[in-house]
Amino acid sequence: MSLADLREEYRRGALGDADVDADPFAQFRAWFDDAVAAGVAEPNAMTLSTVGLDGYPSSRVVLLKALDARGFTFFTNYDSQKGRELAACPRASLTFLWLATQRQVTARGDVERVPEAESNEYFATRPRGSQLGAWASDQSRHVASRAALDARLAEAEARFPGEVPRPPHWGGFVLRPTRVELWQGRTNRMHDRLVYARDGERWALSRLCP
Repeated sequence: MSLADLREEYRRGALGDADVDADPFAQFRAWFDDAVAAGVAEPNAMTLSTVGLDGYPSSRVVLLKALDARGFTFFTNYDSQKGRELAACPRASLTFLWLATQRQVTARGDVERVPEAESNEYFATRPRGSQLGAWASDQSRHVASRAALDARLAEAEARFPGEVPRPPHWGGFVLRPTRVELWQGRTNRMHDRLVYARDGERWALSRLCP
């Protein structure tokens, strides 16, 4: 089958202006709960897009780990590619795609590190293997072989036979959105798109053409 022949009509819902909460975070939580109920695999998976050090866009999938009044929080190696890119240009975009509900949410805004205590608290909840991996992996850097990587993990296991502390190069970022877009698939590609734009302490809601 040709790629051009792949097509699906979206018929699961509609999105009216009166259907959404005035608070984009409350609306996101409602849609997130719907995605969980629909059986979406890893509904907290999101595409994080940053500004590359070479000027090109840079994207990868990460996991949302918290949502509060500040915004969307995720954790990573600060010395990784995305960590270095966010240090150089602390602005980013997030995209959640939930095909089971035929919905998408995008958010963009400024990014900052979360307090160290918050990173410590989350790190302590991670499985031991993931904690050790944070020490073993020089994320985004070249490694000679898989065997070399496995050796580094073994070294970390020997170094920390008990509790594993959080590496100083690992922690959280929070994206504080200035814009959040809701997308609901509709038939004939006449999709619904509603946008929240931050206006001081308020959010202004508007509709976009699909």
